[in-house]
Amino acid sequence: MSMKLPLVLGSSSVFRRAQLERLGVVFQTASPDFDETPLAGETAADTALRLAEGKARSLAAAFPQALIIGADQVAWCQNRQLGKPMSVAKAQQMLHELSGQEIEFYSAIVLLNTVTGRICCHVDKTVVKMRSLSSEQICRYLEREPDAVYCAGAAKSEGLGAALLERIDSSDPNALIGLPLFKLVEFLAEEGWAVV
Repeated sequence: MSMKLPLVLGSSSVFRRAQLERLGVVFQTASPDFDETPLAGETAADTALRLAEGKARSLAAAFPQALIIGADQVAWCQNRQLGKPMSVAKAQQMLHELSGQEIEFYSAIVLLNTVTGRICCHVDKTVVKMRSLSSEQICRYLEREPDAVYCAGAAKSEGLGAALLERIDSSDPNALIGLPLFKLVEFLAEEGWAVV
């Protein structure tokens, strides 16, 4: 490729922005405009991938000559999708329900080339085993980690949320934070973007 296309992170997530910054690549961020409501009968992996792709495509008109990264994460436990609690009360309830449970996190990443229309997609599955938590532990955690209300499943694993976890099984430890970087580096290389 003769010219390297500009890179756009289609996300308002400060966590994903920090992850991409750690790669040392030049990029800009844009907030996608896409309905994130899950569809009836949709699997968690399908929801994550549809939302990641929808977010990327929602920015295509604004960035007609760019590589747009779309990402989304859906948590699944006890036969239902878990969203972001968005309030302390909902986070407390969610963590009580997740105490001692295994949770599956599906982290989707999409790279859309708005010049060629090519799209690369991947969904990473991470399985997390939560410790058994008391009401006091949950309250102390949410007091000390207020951003957890913006995380799927209310557990911010890269912060104090690590104390809530017993085990993480994943092929990419970055995926649980929200951006599967191993696959992103591969997708970027395919588009002529060498990270290293």
